[in-house]
Amino acid sequence: MIKIGIILPCYNEEQVLYESARILTKLLNRLISLKKITPTSRILYIDDGSNDGTWNLIKALSDKHSKVGGIKLSRNFGHQNAILAGLLTVKGDAIVSLDADLQDDVNTIEAMIDDHLKGSEIVYAVREDRSIDSRFKRISAHFFYKFMNFIGSDVVYNHADFRLLSRRAINALKEFREINIFLRGVVPLIGLKSSIVYYKRNQRAAGKTKYPLRKMINFAIDGITSFSVAPLRVITVIGFVIFSMSLIMIVYIFWVWLFSNSAVPGWASTTLPIYFLGGIQILFIGILGEYLGKTYQEIKGRPRYLIEESVNTSIKSNEINKK
Repeated sequence: MIKIGIILPCYNEEQVLYESARILTKLLNRLISLKKITPTSRILYIDDGSNDGTWNLIKALSDKHSKVGGIKLSRNFGHQNAILAGLLTVKGDAIVSLDADLQDDVNTIEAMIDDHLKGSEIVYAVREDRSIDSRFKRISAHFFYKFMNFIGSDVVYNHADFRLLSRRAINALKEFREINIFLRGVVPLIGLKSSIVYYKRNQRAAGKTKYPLRKMINFAIDGITSFSVAPLRVITVIGFVIFSMSLIMIVYIFWVWLFSNSAVPGWASTTLPIYFLGGIQILFIGILGEYLGKTYQEIKGRPRYLIEESVNTSIKSNEINKK
């Protein structure tokens, strides 16, 4: 038997917490009866700066269920840092992370534990398909994963943040100290034995998604710029191509001027290159700015999260912890 922790980052999830706690405590009790996990296994909700009644509900659930606990971050630090806070807070032989909206099939956790007991230090839960997603989301997700693989990141295709990490894997994860952490890219770098289990994703039980288009774009940009310098290399390649095209254009212009009478002065040949090169330069400055901004954040060394309050955990109440 092993002791596991189940961590669920929350942001304005008051509509699903009761149902989530009911389903997960039922799952824990069943796994305990099967002697796969110890009775000390826990569920931990991480309130990532919610502005509704999420934290009050977490406290109420912790009073009702001895296996349920929670930590309240002092503000919204983002989904990835909320998961990290849970991973570094919960005690156990293995930790499972998933979202609180019940879209991830919790019954998959048993198969993940079975794989861990067979020797896997990391178990990825991967979606069988994206049939419940919109066409736009399916296409954009496919492009994102393929692009991440293209630039050298070993992200697991169709895997989000539903995974099991052993204590050994979590100890290795502690060595990755970057502020802009991208767990989908970092976890494969740990390099320990891993496996994959497949599941079907459910419709959201209640509430609305916390990842609208704007956040999806920001998340993709963070993932790409936090994990690869490939965009900087692309800038170099494009710059070389444009420079080569400019040399060819200069040769062509001289050839027309010297050997042809068809040279007609016009604004198009002057204006279009100006707009084109101007747009390229602004785009490249923006990409460089992304990297400079992330470098600035890393140099400042600010905490990745701060814990304001906790219930049913080993953390002292009202103690501010930083990582």
